[in-house]
Amino acid sequence: MTVYLIFNIILLLILVYFWFSVAYIFLFAIGSFFYRKPKFKTNGEQKRFLVLIPAYKEDLIILNTAKEALKQNYPSEFYDVYIIADSFKPETIESLKKEQINFIEVSFAQSTKARSINKALDTIDKQYDGIIILDADNIMEPDFIAKVNAAFVAGNKAIQGHRVAKNQDTHFARLDALSEEINNTIFRKGHVGVGLSSALIGSAMAFDYDLYHTIMDDIDTFADEDKELEIKLFLNRCRIAYLNDAYVYDEKVSNSEVFVKQRSRWISSQIYYARTFLFRSIKELITKSNIDLFNKIVQFLLVPRIMLLGFSAIFTFIAFFLGSDFFFYSWLATFLVCVFTLIISVPGRFYNKQTLYALFSLPYGFLMMGLATLRMKLGHKRLSPTPHSTSGKENDKI
Repeated sequence: MTVYLIFNIILLLILVYFWFSVAYIFLFAIGSFFYRKPKFKTNGEQKRFLVLIPAYKEDLIILNTAKEALKQNYPSEFYDVYIIADSFKPETIESLKKEQINFIEVSFAQSTKARSINKALDTIDKQYDGIIILDADNIMEPDFIAKVNAAFVAGNKAIQGHRVAKNQDTHFARLDALSEEINNTIFRKGHVGVGLSSALIGSAMAFDYDLYHTIMDDIDTFADEDKELEIKLFLNRCRIAYLNDAYVYDEKVSNSEVFVKQRSRWISSQIYYARTFLFRSIKELITKSNIDLFNKIVQFLLVPRIMLLGFSAIFTFIAFFLGSDFFFYSWLATFLVCVFTLIISVPGRFYNKQTLYALFSLPYGFLMMGLATLRMKLGHKRLSPTPHSTSGKENDKI
């Protein structure tokens, strides 16, 4: 009897954890409908921006990325593009020189994105109002800096742009693109729609230059530095705006091996920062009403969506055969609300047969996510480049 009771308590705790995770994404998916495009009054002021592109062994794509970054509908004298060339081949360096592209060569015994950025900030001696962070595969829409400038002139000090897929050449890439847009709906539009800060992504971001430099000086991590950056912005009571119409194209994961490596790193860094800042976030919430920080840590503790969907389906099936009406209907409700939430979070342009075909890969994606969880201890040990295969905007233009 005691064993049976303990077993049911464990099942109930798991159910409550899944309920909470589903309720969280559902509420912010609804909140996304309250998001309104910010309207900034332009007075002609033009800020000076540094566009910084950290790149680790990205020899194949970096030249194209740099050239595209220089094609902005913004006065060239008001922005500079710098490549942080970490462990590049000599021929790539020569190509950058030939094309007169600004770059800073760096090399570390153990490379991290944070170390590369801090080295670049210490090396560049020009003065800027703002800094834009891109990944090595990111392509900005021509009006991206102009839209960021308008937000800066209006007084924003931290801005997340709208990152979208530039490739959907495989089922995995399309699912990754779909996941990114769901994130944009829930964690960016949804957060801002209810009055909270947007979540950061890791690129397509812009910050007040001095604020960013000050915070990054204190960051030296093997985990994802954007998560620590976001936490420290919230500790400084800095809100993060979201520009849903400021697009940056990003290459999506095209195969399962890269997917596992990438997700294992993400999961391990989320657990690391949740463990590190949980009690401080509670203290900040109680003593300073710091909802943004607390919300960020709660976000780290959620069940990953694909596992939320997969396990709720599995537990519903199991509960049906166990004969427990309570657990069956509870898990069924969890599964259905999860499905409904994902449906309303997906942009209309994804409702086509290509997405339908890609959805058949979900069970495989669920297994790969489980593998990523098992391998998550590998996620923060070293920096490894995500393989890229495309250089232009493809398949998902807005």
